[in-house]
Amino acid sequence: MKEILISGSSGFIGKKLINALEKERSKIRVISRKQHPELETIRCNFLNDPIPPDAFKGIKTVFHIAGAAHDVYKRDEDFLKINYYASIELAELAANSGVKKFIYLSTVKSAGLRLDGKCLSEEDQLEPQDIYGKSKRKAEVGLLDIGNRTGMDVTILRPSLVYGPGVKGNLEKMIRSVKNAWFPPLPNVSNKRSMVHVDDVVRAILFVNLSNQTKGQIYNLTDGKEYSSREIFDTICYLSGRTIPNWSVPEYILRFFGFFSRRIKLNLDKLLGDECYSSKKLFLIGFKTNRTLKDMNETIF
Repeated sequence: MKEILISGSSGFIGKKLINALEKERSKIRVISRKQHPELETIRCNFLNDPIPPDAFKGIKTVFHIAGAAHDVYKRDEDFLKINYYASIELAELAANSGVKKFIYLSTVKSAGLRLDGKCLSEEDQLEPQDIYGKSKRKAEVGLLDIGNRTGMDVTILRPSLVYGPGVKGNLEKMIRSVKNAWFPPLPNVSNKRSMVHVDDVVRAILFVNLSNQTKGQIYNLTDGKEYSSREIFDTICYLSGRTIPNWSVPEYILRFFGFFSRRIKLNLDKLLGDECYSSKKLFLIGFKTNRTLKDMNETIF
């Protein structure tokens, strides 16, 4: 009998979650576009395929990790199909099949963004800024409704920017650029950005799975630190064996280039702005993170 079903098994977080579960000798089935080389696989492309109801046979817990990310899908309808409609279909089938616990990996982007420099708690629900955050928020609301209606234990985790060995996306591009000395030394604008190590994301998923306090709850997930963009730059330099520059490009020079390109302006706003979230709610029920940005190159999974 299989007890756990995982979506997103081939992703950055999903691979490490499987490694952690295998260490615990958990019985695992995955639902994926591609055949997993070692695990029982239900083949399904959330963008086009209906989810087979027999995927849930013998399943007690679902870890729904899969989702459309910023740098993969371009059309709004693709984000909605994968992040919203597929999540709702998965949860409805899970509830109808007697699944006890459904853990959804969302994102802090679904909470929106405060512009006053303060860190958002779970109670500070604002309007998400892009289709990624909007589709994830729509899924959160729908999943909590299914949990309330069916009695299935639904828990939502909202990781902040995830770092660790093998990270993808914009952070990977920044790391590569800093290592190759292509990235300009950033000014210290004292902005605040929340991040979390992939090991702690996996540990948080396992923690809420075992907890009896998380039903129907949303939790932000950070490593409990607030990093400035310059601090992130310096840490990448240090871990890459590069000398940390004792100078920086003034902010006004960076902003000057933003006048000529909307894309550059948006990237600068994101890079030098605040994206700060509070994990106090999760910490209050006993979860503790083990890693900070200096552990970016390390993993136990």
